Amino acid sequence: MTEATAEEPMEEAVAALVKCLVWDLDDTLWQGTLLEDGEVILPDEVRKVVIELDSRGILQSVSSRNDHEHAWARLEALGIAEYFVLPEIGWGAKSAAVRKIADRLGFALTTIAFIDDRPAERAEVAFHLPEVRCYPAEQVLALPELAEFTPATSTVDSRRRRQMYQAGFRREAERAAAPGPDEEFLRSLDLRMRIGRATGEELSRVEELTLRTSQMNATGVHYPDAVLRGLIADPGHEVLVVTLADRFGPHGAVGVLLLERHPGLWHLKLLATSCRVVAYGAGATLLNWLADTAARAGVHLVADFRATERNRMMEIAYRFSGFEEDSCPCTVGLEPAAVQPGLQRLHLAPQPREVSTTMSLDAPDLGTRERNEGATAPS
Repeated sequence: MTEATAEEPMEEAVAALVKCLVWDLDDTLWQGTLLEDGEVILPDEVRKVVIELDSRGILQSVSSRNDHEHAWARLEALGIAEYFVLPEIGWGAKSAAVRKIADRLGFALTTIAFIDDRPAERAEVAFHLPEVRCYPAEQVLALPELAEFTPATSTVDSRRRRQMYQAGFRREAERAAAPGPDEEFLRSLDLRMRIGRATGEELSRVEELTLRTSQMNATGVHYPDAVLRGLIADPGHEVLVVTLADRFGPHGAVGVLLLERHPGLWHLKLLATSCRVVAYGAGATLLNWLADTAARAGVHLVADFRATERNRMMEIAYRFSGFEEDSCPCTVGLEPAAVQPGLQRLHLAPQPREVSTTMSLDAPDLGTRERNEGATAPS
């Protein structure tokens, strides 16, 4: 299989998947109306749906017309509150609540779903947010069988995605309360980045990253498992996985790089990072490390970039790191960018970089191809 046929446009793949399901409470999540009935019942079958979606890495939130304190206390009493992030419980329009949840998560509306027993509420959300998929309460038990709620891969990161987001909210709260400069706060986090060569065990994490990232995906390309397996076995390629952790816990896999080696040139064919860690300087640290490593190896860097509707941030990151469009002779051996519609080739000449002052870095020597196939996957 050639790369041209194996690669898939990421935008099409992502559009089908739900990343967050927003629940109504009364007569949807639970049976009964809290303010009228006092007591409500959570059917075991519905509880199992919540737990199953959570295990698949699908975040869940709440948009409900209720008193927040009363409703949240009921969710806690039912032993299910921990599964919901950023709940919006109050008396405003549900479309506004759903939009607020999506904005806070940084998710495109096309990745948000909403479930409610009332047709009028679904219609209100659909009118103001037509990209959001709406479901009647009668479909609750069928949700895990639907393709849009069934990710292609299940990884250690997807199974703990909710916990990672909840830890992220705690970081944000502490950051907002930090009195000193931002750099001091970042140093206080004890950030630790690890860059490692992907093993067969980690490929599902790499594939998931290329599927889930959109704002920070340089080409909008999804590399399927079969293609990635071929590339990690090819001595002419490097498939690198980036993980991040701090004192709050692991951020999980936050980046993937695909490099092809040429004499005097490293071709960065794919760079995708999670938008969750942009504010911590992860992208800048990664690009600085790559530029410095290339400089020490005496090679030029050429990065592929293809603009999509959402990845303007990635282009800015490349430009800020010094990548420019120029006609360096080092690119002569590469397939012309014009062969692939919309593709740009950004060039960076060798130039040493300073290491990050806000995080520690554990990375391989790209001057060698030594591997440890039995290595434990990073956390």
